[in-house]
Amino acid sequence: MNAIEFPWLTAIILLPLVAALAIPLIPDKEGRTVRWYGLGVAITDFALMIYAFWYKYDFQSSTLQFVENYPWIPQLGLHWAVGVDGLSMPLLLLTGLINTLAIFAAWKVTTKPRLFYGLMLAMYSAQLGVFVAQDLLLFFLMWEIELVPVYLLISIWGGQNRRYAATKFILYTAAASIFILIAGFAMAFSGDTVTFDMATLGMKEYPKTLELLVYAGFLIAFGVKLPIFPLHTWLPDAHGEASAPGSMILAGVLLKMGGYALIRFNVEMLPNAHVTFAPVLAILGVVNIVYGACCAFAQTNLKRRLAYSSIAHMGFVLIGIASYTELGISGAVLQMVSHGLIAASLFFLSGVTYDRTHTLMMDKMGGMAKVMPKTFALFTIGSMASLALPGMSGFVGELMVFLGIATSDVYSSSFKIVVVLLSAVGVILTPIYLLSMLRQVFYGEQSKELHLDAVISDVKPREIFITACLLLPIIGIGFYPKLATQTYDVKAVELAAHARQVLPIVAHQQPSSLYSRIFSAPTLADSQVESSINISE
Repeated sequence: MNAIEFPWLTAIILLPLVAALAIPLIPDKEGRTVRWYGLGVAITDFALMIYAFWYKYDFQSSTLQFVENYPWIPQLGLHWAVGVDGLSMPLLLLTGLINTLAIFAAWKVTTKPRLFYGLMLAMYSAQLGVFVAQDLLLFFLMWEIELVPVYLLISIWGGQNRRYAATKFILYTAAASIFILIAGFAMAFSGDTVTFDMATLGMKEYPKTLELLVYAGFLIAFGVKLPIFPLHTWLPDAHGEASAPGSMILAGVLLKMGGYALIRFNVEMLPNAHVTFAPVLAILGVVNIVYGACCAFAQTNLKRRLAYSSIAHMGFVLIGIASYTELGISGAVLQMVSHGLIAASLFFLSGVTYDRTHTLMMDKMGGMAKVMPKTFALFTIGSMASLALPGMSGFVGELMVFLGIATSDVYSSSFKIVVVLLSAVGVILTPIYLLSMLRQVFYGEQSKELHLDAVISDVKPREIFITACLLLPIIGIGFYPKLATQTYDVKAVELAAHARQVLPIVAHQQPSSLYSRIFSAPTLADSQVESSINISE
């Protein structure tokens, strides 16, 4: 761990929150000053991240950097403990970019602008805190703080059924948070010492049953956020009713919190239980891919189709996490970054389309390519990236996951063949529902119910700029993946080695009738050797 002089992470986390608290003091009646203020704070914070990571972050180190640890509430054992490594750093930059662009995308918000931008900045701060927290209580606190702004953003600035969607979101996510608290306390109080330091918790040895229960609790909690089938039903409703900036953050950042936490807690801190649950994660990933793609094809609402597409794409993250290979884990992280950029661009463009048509029903659109050619071009590029066209970041992420699971020597050939083939079905379905979406919205005859204002029908420079800021890194990563992978390659190697270290011993303890069909013969053979060595000792 590298000691540093200036508290970079504390400044990056607290700047948006402190700025949000100052918004009521800004003299502004129409919201113009507040929106410039919010955008300026977001840009400043993002620039601070870029500066700190560019000049002071060591890409060749897998250990925590920018470490800060201050006693906060000693009576509760709560420390302000933060740090960043290869797993969290790219997601921090993704959070900064998408939140900044989402605030810029909300330029036309006139209803309660002070509250809106205050919530956006507070949510921004909490999301950053989730990715850098190294104290379990601090992680939980940041996780909970983030829920309230999202609930209010949907319930106040959402669509017609916004209250139902917001209530469903808060019930699902708040209920899931209980599992984080229970599992976290079980880890903290296990053994002779009581601690909430995540590094210390990761080095503890837990009873087998307790570790399995804790892993299951975290899987449920983070599975809601990812989301994993069948804990996903809040997502289509939330996306369908949220405003475009809200949907950008939901798809671009919130889902990634679930994937990040699964790797940080379940893989890194509970490797023994991960052996038991890894095949389950792979199976759930396949279900997510196929189920999400099939449900997406059945949607007539533009944003709900994109929401189910997000569910499908998160399935690749689960498969990558379960792969036990450096390539698979690296692909899972890249898939999170890639999907964050792609989904944010598509949801923003769906908001642009809604502003012009005042509908999200695709059967009420049609023929819009003639009057909105620039929007059509941008939407097409985003859709091509989502269906994993070569030269786009989505292709690289999915290919790395496929190769990671296919080349894994941990699983049997039959298990890998089933996972790869069923996942490929989802990949085949993705172009079908995305291309049919483009056809319904932009081709054919224009619906008689659709009334477009010819003066403002196409995208404006501000909207082109926001979309370009998302599409350029998508294309850049597609042609040169090292732009993203170099930030976490060393960490991916460490995570794969850490997970594989306990694999032989734990695999030997599993029911042979089931796990002999899942794990490869060499893995089980290694477990026999390891077991005999332990007995002889």
